[in-house]
Amino acid sequence: MFKKEYLHPNEGFTQVVVIETETTKTLHISGQIGEGNDLESQTIATFKNLETLLNECNSSFEDVVKMNTYIVNFNPEIDLPIFRKVRKAFLGTKNYPVSTLVGVTVLGNRNWLIEIDAIAIIEK
Repeated sequence: MFKKEYLHPNEGFTQVVVIETETTKTLHISGQIGEGNDLESQTIATFKNLETLLNECNSSFEDVVKMNTYIVNFNPEIDLPIFRKVRKAFLGTKNYPVSTLVGVTVLGNRNWLIEIDAIAIIEK
């Protein structure tokens, strides 16, 4: 048996779906984006948005087990070092979650350069 809670529902999606069992709480965090003029500033804002949602659920990046990242017009030589630098600032240097990084042509808004969704598991 489990309990399901929807946090911050929007038109067509929910920011976080929380699944609670007797022993764990799993957070499914919708794709987050950030404001800014370049990939680095948008990536920092995106990680801050993820961090805010995690904190709201009494969680942190240490609880994240899976991340999916989508970067517009991805250029590995230029964009990957930027992404890794920002990720390291928020996640540290060890015990990274499993992750996928995909280059895409466009996201839900043409101004967005990056979107990240995540799954976190918390022991009760």
